[in-house]
Amino acid sequence: MALPGAGSTLKVGVFAIGLDAYWPQFEGLENRLKDAAGQVARRLGRPDIEVVDLGMIDTPEKAAWAGQEFRRAGVDLLFLHVTTYALSSTVLPVVRRAKVPVIVLNLSPGAAIDYAAFNAMADRGRMTGEWLAWCQACPVPEIANVFRRCGIPFFQVTGVLEGDPAVWAEIDEWLDAARVAHVMEHNRLGVMGHYYGGMLDVYSDLTLQCAVFGGHIELLEVDELAALREDVGTEEIQQRVAHFHENFDVQADCLQSELERAARTSVALDSMVERHALGSLAYFYQGARDGAIEDTITSIILGTSLLTARGIPVAGECEVKNAQAMKIMDSFGVGGSFTEYYATDYRDDVVLMGHDGPGHLAIAQGRTKVRPLGVFHGKVGRGLSVEMSVKHGPATLLSVVEGAGGRLKLLVAEAESVPGPILEIGNTNSRYRFPIGARKFIEGWNAQGPAHHCAVGVGHIAAKIHKLGSILGVETIQIC
Repeated sequence: MALPGAGSTLKVGVFAIGLDAYWPQFEGLENRLKDAAGQVARRLGRPDIEVVDLGMIDTPEKAAWAGQEFRRAGVDLLFLHVTTYALSSTVLPVVRRAKVPVIVLNLSPGAAIDYAAFNAMADRGRMTGEWLAWCQACPVPEIANVFRRCGIPFFQVTGVLEGDPAVWAEIDEWLDAARVAHVMEHNRLGVMGHYYGGMLDVYSDLTLQCAVFGGHIELLEVDELAALREDVGTEEIQQRVAHFHENFDVQADCLQSELERAARTSVALDSMVERHALGSLAYFYQGARDGAIEDTITSIILGTSLLTARGIPVAGECEVKNAQAMKIMDSFGVGGSFTEYYATDYRDDVVLMGHDGPGHLAIAQGRTKVRPLGVFHGKVGRGLSVEMSVKHGPATLLSVVEGAGGRLKLLVAEAESVPGPILEIGNTNSRYRFPIGARKFIEGWNAQGPAHHCAVGVGHIAAKIHKLGSILGVETIQIC
C-alpha cells in the first residue's frame, strides 16, 4: 500500500529581518547582515531536512510575500533570525500566513563588542552602523508583544552566532522535536482487537489522538492476522526461526514447535504491517478459545518485539496512548519500550519497572532472552516471551496522559537504569533510580494521573520532549 506523505521530508523555513531604511544610511551593513543570515540558514541544513530560506525580509510587502511562500512550501517550522532592529510589521504577516510554530533566533555576532575599538571610531555614522550590527536583542520585545497580542505562540534561542555550543545544541533540539512531530503527523497507527476489559485508564479517545498528533488510525481485525498466518510457508518459518536465533538469546527450554509457531505469526505480522503501511501498533485480544485466533495471539511476542526494534513500536493491552509515547521515543532515536511499575525496592531506593509482551531489543542490556511461559498472566494461553533489561545508564520515561476535559499532556521523568537483581519471569524489567528518590518519584508521577503504562528510552531527552510539547501545543510536565 502506498502511503501519501509517509516519505515526505521535514521542511524548515528561515528568514532574517532588518530595516530597509538602514541600508542606504550605513554602508556595508546590509551585506554584513545578509552574510550572517546565510550562515544561519546553511547551519540549519541536515540530510533529512529541507531548508526553505527566503533571505532578508525588511519591508511589510516582502513580509506578505514571504508568508505566502512559506505556506506554499508547506513548512513545518519557522526560524526567525533577528539580525538588527526591524519593525514588527515585517514579522507578523510572515508568521500569521505560515501558521506554524516559530523560533526567534536572537544571536549576536560575538560575545561582546570591542568597546575600545568601537569608541575609537572617528565617524559617528560608522559607529551607529557598527552598533546596529550588534543590536539583535532590540526588537525582540516588540515582536514578543505583537505575538502575544495576536495569540501566536513563539519560542526563543538567545546567545552568540559562533562559539556558543549551547545555542546550536538548543537549535538541534528544536529540529529533533520538529522532526518527531512530523513523523507523528504522518504515522499510521494500527489498533488490533480491543482494550483489555476493565482497564479504564487505558481507554482512549482516538479522535483526540488524531487532533493532537495528526496521523491516521487504522482499525484492524485479529482475524486478518490469523488468515495471513495460513499463507506462511515452511521455508519462511524456518528462515524466521533462524532470524530469532540471530537476534535473541533463545533459551534451551524453548520448544522447536513454539519457535515455529512464533515464526509463523512474525512473518504474518510483517505482512500486515506492510499491507496497511503501519508505523506503530496497539493490540489485545482475549478471544473465546478459538483455535486459530488463540494460536495467533499467544504467539505474537517475538514478532512484535522485532517490529518494535525496527521502528514500528507495538504496545500490548491495546494501550493506544502508550503506542504514541513509544513512537515518540523511538522517533527521537532512544528506543521506547513498554513498561509499568513492577515493584519498589526501598532498600536500594529503586523502582522495578517492566512489562510482559514486546520488548525493544535495540535498547537492551545485552541480548534479549526468549523464555517459555506456561501461562500469560491475566491473558489466555501460553507461549514464548522475551526477558530483557534496558541498557544501564541514563533513561527517560514518557507517558501520553489523557486527562479531564478532553486534553492530552506529556509526562516525563529522567532516571538511571542501574544494575542489580531483576525478576527473571520472562518479561522485560529494569531497575530505575530517580534523582528525587523512589518515594517522591512514585507520588509525583501518580499525582498527574498518567495511566499505569509508560514508554522508556535510553538517554536524558526531557528537554527535547518539552520542545515537542511546545510544537504540538500540549502541556509537558517533568517530575525529575
